[in-house]
Amino acid sequence: MKAFLIGAASSGCGKTTFTMGLLRALKNRGINVQPFKCGPDYIDPLFHSVASEQESVNLDTWLGSENHVKELFLRYSATADMCVVEGVMGLFDGFDKSRGSSAEIAQLLNIPVILLVNAKSVAYSVAPLIYGFKHFNPNVKLAGVVFNMVASENHFEYLKQACEDAGVFCLGYLQRNSNLSIPGRHLGLTITAKQEMENLICMAADEVEKHVNLNQLIAL
Repeated sequence: MKAFLIGAASSGCGKTTFTMGLLRALKNRGINVQPFKCGPDYIDPLFHSVASEQESVNLDTWLGSENHVKELFLRYSATADMCVVEGVMGLFDGFDKSRGSSAEIAQLLNIPVILLVNAKSVAYSVAPLIYGFKHFNPNVKLAGVVFNMVASENHFEYLKQACEDAGVFCLGYLQRNSNLSIPGRHLGLTITAKQEMENLICMAADEVEKHVNLNQLIAL
């Protein structure tokens, strides 16, 4: 069983959209994928469940003990080919410094992190940001980076160079596309509008298949 956590440099990077697209893309390849969500969030796990057709499970050290989180992860991952854990907020954001953060969950479960970086209005300057995330806590294993909001292939070339110079694998990107953002109304009761969400998931999965190196991601 392979497992990794999708973290981000900050909130609003597009973690949930990327996670939904990735879950569906893996499922389309015949991979039995089990989703998880850091924190007590109840909306994102519903999105995960639609994308993967598997119940998504919360991993939360604020409301639960570390042993409880480990037990949940082991129980629900037992029959999976791959586990995808969506982080919360920025990678190191917790209720007390990094306590309760995505980074803490990654350490607790001993799984690597795929960092999602919002590349809107930035290019090579992401190099020191990525370098900092890689080296800030050596116990958090940063396996690779995916960029979101990429404007063009030329833009992506600058971002790839930044990854190379920061010493981190670049796994691909998602294009800048306003249709890939989750509408705010989905945070309310209209989450039951399943068909609209299904369309978004299919678009995100197509984008992941086109521009993210899934084989390399799985290998890492």
